[in-house]
Amino acid sequence: PGRPAHSDDLTPRQRGEAEVKRAGKGQAAPGAPSAMSGGGPTSPSRSGAAALSSDRKRETLAAGSPIQPIIKDVGEIYSRLLDHRPVIQGEIRYFVKEFEDKRGLRELRVLDSLKSTICEANEHVLPQCAQAMHDSLGEAFQRLQAANGMIHRLQEREHEERKRIVQTSRFPSLSVRRTS
Repeated sequence: PGRPAHSDDLTPRQRGEAEVKRAGKGQAAPGAPSAMSGGGPTSPSRSGAAALSSDRKRETLAAGSPIQPIIKDVGEIYSRLLDHRPVIQGEIRYFVKEFEDKRGLRELRVLDSLKSTICEANEHVLPQCAQAMHDSLGEAFQRLQAANGMIHRLQEREHEERKRIVQTSRFPSLSVRRTS
C-alpha cells in the first residue's frame, strides 16, 4: 500500500536502498551482475575471458559440495559489506537530481529578476527618457531654427552684395553716381 508499484516510480535514494536490500537477501538487482558471476571488480592483470573461466571452474567445483552455502554466505557478506556500488549510484543520482533542480530554480530566479528589470525599464525609465529627449530635442530644434534663420539672412545679404557687384561691373557709371 505505501510502496510504489513500479521501480521507475522510486526516487534514486529509494532505488539504491532497494538494491542494497536485494543484495543483502542474495538477490541481484535487475540487470546488475552478481558477485558470484564475475560481476565484481577484477584485478587489472586478469583478462575478461580468464576471469569467466576461473569463476566457472569455481562454481562447478562448488556445485553439489557442502561448501556451496559457505560460498553463498561469503558472497552475501561481500555484497553487504564491501560492494557499495548500488548505494553510491543511488546517492549520485540523488545528488545530480538535486543539483539540477537547484540550478533550475536559480536560473528561474535570474530570469524572473531580468523580467522585472525589463518591465520596470519599460514602465518607468523609458517614458522618462522619452520625455527628457523630447524636451531637449525641442530646445535643440528651436536653436537650429534660429541658426537656420540667421544663415538664411546672411545668404540674402551676400546675394544682394553680389548683385550689386555684378551691376557695378557692367555699368561703372552707375556706381560712380551712387558713391558721389
